[in-house]
Amino acid sequence: MDFGFDDKTALVTGGAGRIGSEDCHVLAEEGAEVVVLDVKEDAAQDVADEIEEDGGTAHAVECDLTNREEVSATVDALREETGGIDILINNAGMVDARARMEDFDDDTWDRDMSINITGTYNITHEVFPGMCEREWGRIINMSSITGIQGGFGQASYATTKAALIGFGKTLALEGAQSGVTCNVVAPNIVVGALADLPIEQLEQVDEHFARIAKATPMRTLGKEEDVSNLIAFLCSEQAEYITGQVVGVTGGVDLFSF
Repeated sequence: MDFGFDDKTALVTGGAGRIGSEDCHVLAEEGAEVVVLDVKEDAAQDVADEIEEDGGTAHAVECDLTNREEVSATVDALREETGGIDILINNAGMVDARARMEDFDDDTWDRDMSINITGTYNITHEVFPGMCEREWGRIINMSSITGIQGGFGQASYATTKAALIGFGKTLALEGAQSGVTCNVVAPNIVVGALADLPIEQLEQVDEHFARIAKATPMRTLGKEEDVSNLIAFLCSEQAEYITGQVVGVTGGVDLFSF
């Protein structure tokens, strides 16, 4: 299936991370010119180099999404270099905070709001108008099942991931008559090759992962490609009538089962 990316430029924030880098690879394989944007320049360059070695086109860009002036300058430079961003994957975010409310650290809360929410706003604010002017665009916000169901000890993460849903639906409404869609992807926990392990073996590696796998109807956790393949479809020409949706990649963990 031709997703229609041959003349498109895709920007992936947090593009050097596990899910972000897989997004970059899949979009490049489908023909998009990919911007690997990350706060870690060397890691972003590694991903871009891998894409180039595989025959794709990629640029590594270092950018702090919490710095509005830096974001604006970065998008201006990319506009000059590529002609504009057609696909934006809002993937960057922090997920490491874990504490009950009475012990939650104020600085951690502020950090997560700044990166996960304000950082996403900053880059989208710069990219969205150009999409509307060109009357074509695709935006994907990376949420989480935690943003829908909450997460014990994950106050900041759950809050930011829930906010990305409201933000995405608003973008979908505002872009609907300009050919710009926005959808939200909400995965279960994604653990790469560990997803192939039987639960008994997974328990020896990470008890928390194993507990979630046991609660998942498919009895397994997710892989990065489970997410990236969906993202590629939602960004395609074939998905032009899909907007404002929250799509779970969960193995059914959000289902009530007994």
